[in-house]
Amino acid sequence: MSRRALEITPELMLRAYGAGLFPMAEGRESKKLHWLDPALRGILPLDHGFHLSRRLRRTVLSDRFTVTADQDFAGVIAGCAEPAPGRADTWINEEIETLFTALHRMGAAHSIEVWQDGALVGGLYGVRIGGAFFGESMFSRVTDASKVALVALVARLRLGSFTLLDTQFLTAHLARFGAVEMPKAEYKRLLAAALKVPAKWLPAPAPALLEAEIRAMGASTADQASHGA
Repeated sequence: MSRRALEITPELMLRAYGAGLFPMAEGRESKKLHWLDPALRGILPLDHGFHLSRRLRRTVLSDRFTVTADQDFAGVIAGCAEPAPGRADTWINEEIETLFTALHRMGAAHSIEVWQDGALVGGLYGVRIGGAFFGESMFSRVTDASKVALVALVARLRLGSFTLLDTQFLTAHLARFGAVEMPKAEYKRLLAAALKVPAKWLPAPAPALLEAEIRAMGASTADQASHGA
């Protein structure tokens, strides 16, 4: 007698994230999800460990882009699922899109959108539980768009008293912002503490407050030389 497959629901997704797991598909056309619990986990510090160069800070604070949150979740996840230079396929399949869209409707998944001349040119999305935000994916159709989305996310998380930004894996791109890698056991200790934090998601903080936070995130000259973005 065959074992019946466990149905993956939004509620199950949240329990899995709370335990340190996350789902991925092998490809865009894959019909199966796999739960990952890697031995090493990437996180992006939300305190002074976050590196923001002067150049990128100027770009974020300029009128080059318009940034919103939770205004086009479907557009962001679709953008993240698009083929990109160096990546012909994606781990975001139809089931991933359906589950995360459901989480968004529940208020547990959020997006940052970056617009230019009325067009969506970049963004990111992820899940939040307590004081933890689990970054899933980002995309960029023009230079700096995904970087601007990341800075906008970090500013909102800092203002909302979040304590953990999970990046799943460490990449060279994220390392430039100060992302680090740690053993699974250490990550899960940080996660357990973050889940108890009564953080607040702020999709549209007061512009003056947001600008002040972004300015406070600015990197030193030494940081720019070593981690310039």
